[in-house]
Amino acid sequence: MKRLSRTFVSALAVAVATLLAASGPSTAYAQTKEVITFAAVTFSEAGRGDRLKAWVDKFNKSQTAIEVQPIALPFSSFAKTIFTQMGGGAGPDLVRFDQIDFYAAVEAKRILPLDEVINDRDYKFTEISNYVLLYNPTLVKGGKAPANFDEFLAAAKASTGNGVYGYAYRATMAEAPGFWQDLCNFVYGFGGRWSDEQGNLTLNSPKVLEGIAAYKKVYDAGVTPKGTDAATYRRMFWESKLAMEIDNGGVAGIFNQQAPDLPLAAAPSPFPTRAQGLILAPLTVNANTKHKAAAFTFYKWVLQPDNQKQLQERTDTGPADGQCEHQAQGRCVHLLQVGPATR
Repeated sequence: MKRLSRTFVSALAVAVATLLAASGPSTAYAQTKEVITFAAVTFSEAGRGDRLKAWVDKFNKSQTAIEVQPIALPFSSFAKTIFTQMGGGAGPDLVRFDQIDFYAAVEAKRILPLDEVINDRDYKFTEISNYVLLYNPTLVKGGKAPANFDEFLAAAKASTGNGVYGYAYRATMAEAPGFWQDLCNFVYGFGGRWSDEQGNLTLNSPKVLEGIAAYKKVYDAGVTPKGTDAATYRRMFWESKLAMEIDNGGVAGIFNQQAPDLPLAAAPSPFPTRAQGLILAPLTVNANTKHKAAAFTFYKWVLQPDNQKQLQERTDTGPADGQCEHQAQGRCVHLLQVGPATR
């Protein structure tokens, strides 16, 4: 595993930089520019996608040699599409992977190591999760966020009825990557880990089993809209048909855009620990790229502090300095209020 550490750590530096990214070819540009493509799910999202495209366009306008074209692909088919293209010797030059797919890409040697261009000692890494419990105070009994798992389950049960559900998460194999992310909310939240520091599997450890049992307890409680995908239950949330969900800060921004008057609040996840798992979204360079130098040039641009700050602000993931240009529009104020509690 150590041989992957540099690749992973460098990708981690843009995990915040890429909880993010993807969209269709943009404007036509001068033929003198070298064109590279950048695929990510976030380019396809309402609101965030357009803001991310504008952020990429900042790079395009900052120099005259390289043009980055966003490619928007939906979450449900993203990994299958990209791996199929890579297997055929093609694919986008830059890919924003979810963590579970990143591991598969490394194992299959589908992405380039970053050692020759990125020295992790040159960057200050910050570990912070922007995943929180999003809730509608008007649908949660008492209007207050649950402080622990027992309160959470009781609140979900009390909120369920008359077309409203107390909680939602992904629980179908059609959304396997998202299912694993949501399951990890429980496993990591209860202190479990899938392996130890030596890389040995710990699937049957007490804390892992405790987290899985809690996930199943929610499923069996009848408080979730079973069979729905993330797009559906997120729409249910902004339609006031869902009381709570654990999600990333960008989703809160989508809720605010779709329903500006929606009562929306955020709190730490209602589990014994604040840990989150499988939520990184590394930016990678396709091993098939014919534009290696250009891809690495953009990668270095992404890691510059000012560009990182703007990226976080545009994607509602909480800027590193704790400030937010969009507070007046209400896109990130809720998450900033609970940010330190999720560290």
